[in-house]
Amino acid sequence: MKIIGITGGVGSGKSRVLSYMKTKYNAVICQADHVAWKLQEQGQKCYTQIVSCFGESILNEDGTINRGKLGQIVFTDTEKLSILNQIMHPAVKEYIVEWIQRESKKQTTYFIIEAALLLEENYNQICDEMWYIYCDENIRRDRLKSSRGYTDEKIDAIMSSQLSEDIFRKECHVLIDNSADFEDTCYQIEKAMNC
Repeated sequence: MKIIGITGGVGSGKSRVLSYMKTKYNAVICQADHVAWKLQEQGQKCYTQIVSCFGESILNEDGTINRGKLGQIVFTDTEKLSILNQIMHPAVKEYIVEWIQRESKKQTTYFIIEAALLLEENYNQICDEMWYIYCDENIRRDRLKSSRGYTDEKIDAIMSSQLSEDIFRKECHVLIDNSADFEDTCYQIEKAMNC
């Protein structure tokens, strides 16, 4: 089984790349954000720890964690963000490693991990290859405004918190330029998959 880690800046088109790889290569797609959300559900591994650290004010009426409220707390306080990361990141990685083991037994051919913090959390220890999905900043900004309704201020804040393009390029084995027509992106993916 080949394990590929995919990362890139916000708005670079990672979701479309993942969708293509799932369809074209029957790849199992693992998005670290989705794993984190699952682990924050009631009865799951991280739920109790988060509620005990951040209080019941972060809960919805039905007892589920309100990710918006939790986000407002941690993104204005680096210490609290660090606490949340210490709860979430090891648990997410453990879940992904167990998932990889299950897929390996099923003879899965490709397992794709998409994570914003792929490099920071040392997923290179798990992945056979690390891919950087690159896209011109102006295109990324346009996408984020039209698809998510983000303001320039929000985009600036997100982009400034992410790794620099130089680091992505240095640390990743494969660069996929998703700035042009998606057919061109598909050609690059196919070339990388056949190497």
